Amino acid sequence: MKKFREPLSLRGAILLALVLALVCIGAVELIVCSYQAPELYEQITAPVRSAVQFLSETGQTAWESMSQHTQATVHRAASQIKAALQELEEHAQEEPEEDIQLVDNQEIEPPPRARASFSITSLASRRGQEYLTGGALEIVYYNQTASRWADEPYGSDPIGGYGCGPTAMAMAVSSLTDSIIDPAQMAQHCVEEGYWAKGRGSYRSIVYGVAEDFGLECTSLSLDSVDEDTISHALSSGKLIVALMGRGHFTNRGHFILLRGVTLDGSILVADPASPERSLTTWDLDLILDELSAARDNGAPLWLLSQPLF
Repeated sequence: MKKFREPLSLRGAILLALVLALVCIGAVELIVCSYQAPELYEQITAPVRSAVQFLSETGQTAWESMSQHTQATVHRAASQIKAALQELEEHAQEEPEEDIQLVDNQEIEPPPRARASFSITSLASRRGQEYLTGGALEIVYYNQTASRWADEPYGSDPIGGYGCGPTAMAMAVSSLTDSIIDPAQMAQHCVEEGYWAKGRGSYRSIVYGVAEDFGLECTSLSLDSVDEDTISHALSSGKLIVALMGRGHFTNRGHFILLRGVTLDGSILVADPASPERSLTTWDLDLILDELSAARDNGAPLWLLSQPLF
């Protein structure tokens, strides 16, 4: 009897090793998929996959001698793991990883031009509120890094580091509607509506979402059809463009800004929620288009905002 049970114990160990290997593969795929690094996944799981293949090949005799009940249990466990991993991969494809919109201490490229003259644009203060002049529309300006807003909460993150999304949308709503909403109020609204991405800034759905919440018209601008005439016409008619920027003169990671006007020579005026200096500089449209985020979901990287039609 003892001699009969020892092989069963060995088969049990083989079975346990295979199940644990499958679980390990699932856990690694979960982590890797969440960071979207398939190359790292292949590297990490290669030894585990080799071990599983080895056990499967060398343990063929043991598998054949197992009871039907044991085989059915293993099959069910493997099927459940496979289904869970497939669901995870589909979810990752539907909701790609968000940009990290973080204002940090790393240096970025300085503006290629000096501050524009006062006759082109300025930062004016009236009744305790700052406005960016120039262009067809004055912009209610908020600086997320100013002491008044920097430490205000955006979920569990500070507005100063992660709040470019709600700050940019607070400027847009305050400038295009009769409602004045500050960054702290907009941040709270965005948390309640699910636009806040913990530790990452804002989901790109923030633009369409806030526009709808406050009655603004919002359309995505296709990069295939965007040109100087399209941008100039939109900005000169009092509309705003939300731009999600990538690495370059505005950010090292991801950053929401507003395109707010166009000068007589075709330069672009911006409202940068993290920099009054960049907001008072004129910019080449080609530079802005070249430094846009690579994101292409939820309307990114360019959204056109306008006042309600009614």
